[in-house]
Amino acid sequence: MLGMALAALDSTIIATAVPQIVGDLGGFSVFSWLFSGYLLAVTVTLPVYGKLSDTFGRKPVLVTGIVIFLAGSLLCAGAWNMASLIAFRVLQGLGGGALQGTVQTIAADLYPMKERPRIQAKLSTVWATSSVAGPALGGLLAAYADWRWIFLVNLPVGALALWLVLRHFFEDKRGFEDKRSFEGKRSFEGKRGAERERASEGERGAEGAARRSRAVRSRIDWPGALAIFACGGLLLTALVQGGVAWPWLSTPSLLLLGGSVLCAAATVLIERRAAEPIIPGWVWRRRTISTVNLALGALGLLMVAPTVFLPTYAQAVLGLGPIAAGFVLSTMTMSWPVAAALSSHVYNRFGIRTCALLGMGASTLVLLVFPQLPYPGAAWQPALLSLALGATLGLFQLPLIIGVQSSVGYAERGTATASILFCRQVGQSVGAALFGAVANATLAGRLADAPADLRAGLPDGLDAVSRSLEHAGALTDRAADYLRRAVDVTVEHVYYGAAVAGLLALAALLFAPRRFPVHADVRDDDVRDSGVRDGDARDGDVQDGDVREDDVRDGADAAPAEKS
Repeated sequence: MLGMALAALDSTIIATAVPQIVGDLGGFSVFSWLFSGYLLAVTVTLPVYGKLSDTFGRKPVLVTGIVIFLAGSLLCAGAWNMASLIAFRVLQGLGGGALQGTVQTIAADLYPMKERPRIQAKLSTVWATSSVAGPALGGLLAAYADWRWIFLVNLPVGALALWLVLRHFFEDKRGFEDKRSFEGKRSFEGKRGAERERASEGERGAEGAARRSRAVRSRIDWPGALAIFACGGLLLTALVQGGVAWPWLSTPSLLLLGGSVLCAAATVLIERRAAEPIIPGWVWRRRTISTVNLALGALGLLMVAPTVFLPTYAQAVLGLGPIAAGFVLSTMTMSWPVAAALSSHVYNRFGIRTCALLGMGASTLVLLVFPQLPYPGAAWQPALLSLALGATLGLFQLPLIIGVQSSVGYAERGTATASILFCRQVGQSVGAALFGAVANATLAGRLADAPADLRAGLPDGLDAVSRSLEHAGALTDRAADYLRRAVDVTVEHVYYGAAVAGLLALAALLFAPRRFPVHADVRDDDVRDSGVRDGDARDGDVQDGDVREDDVRDGADAAPAEKS
């Protein structure tokens, strides 16, 4: 949780200190890269760290991520201009990618399925607390100390996390010692052959183990990692900066999008030839994982509406201050972890897919209710909808993550978890660009259709409108009301778009298996944790992909995996 807090806090704490940072270092035209660069580095490194954690284990990757993150924090505190600060934020993101994916994977490694909702809810609480406390802490440090303390505060937290991990986290490497390539066809004799191989290697002793370790390390797909980084970097840069730094149809946008397509093609070719690809083909060939990836990508799209546009609505339309507007959004972060912790009672009874369908179906209804709110309305109305949205999304996301993690063994869990988080991050980046374009087009249309006597004094663009409403005294009452109604309609359109994203998530889930598969290793873990005698938990001699598809039940109900 402390390791996760580093990444969670740093994504929000800097927001309220931007004026002080720009005032000290300059670079107002590029300050958005303080956020975009961090997001870019986290997103494109998630699949790389996932594969590395499957190859080398979770602990080395987590420790490396914490060290890189702390080094980036220290360098950020010493930045001498905006360019150096952006570069060091990217370095922070390189460490943050290791923290986000690896912590989620470790939670699945350490705890049986029946305990994971409680543990994942605690991790969700870290993000909820950071989203509320981060901006306030950043503002306090910037106002009463110095903005550089925003980064220095990471050092004691990170040092404590690093000490605790090194001292108390001992990795159980079942399945890691006998890791083999999972590409190609599997046979039921695979596990028996591996057992004979281990016996033979045991006779050869340490020399065989060292030789095996060198063989695993030699298969790391570094060309694939660089190709993924280049592809993700070009795509996210185009999405983040398009329509902001340059027009969508301008030469920079077209070059970046074209380059990302070429890099994607090169990535596919490299990954198909690699012995141990960073993003293996089985991630997309297995229906369980591919459908969840698509559903979580749609969730990333959906989340842009409340996290980006709801605070603007609260301030511009309802006239709330920044703190009150933050509270309207924070109600979602309060109900999300609670619903996630209780989700096991739903999916244990009805199944994972049904639980996720109920959660996303209810979320879509909540999103459709938002445009029906009266104008201007009261603050409790969007706050109540935000509370309901968090509760429904808690029923949607966590069961899917647990379902995917439970469908794979140890040696694939890091890659599978990273693919989920990667798709969600990419969806969020695409959503920011897409809904930003929807908002700008809607607002531009409303301003263009304004009465002739108001048009000359009205601003253009969402940011300019927000600034004008902050100083509404310079506007006539009629002009201010027209701008508020324009923002209201703009946010309504964004929420309609988010509801469409919810429908896309529901469509993806309809193609998911009705009963999620449970890997044999996971069944054995749950049987052991439920107190069943070792002799009763027979190893099913089944490899991943061959296990019988069953509802994910409590460990005490889980039977040993059977042959297909």
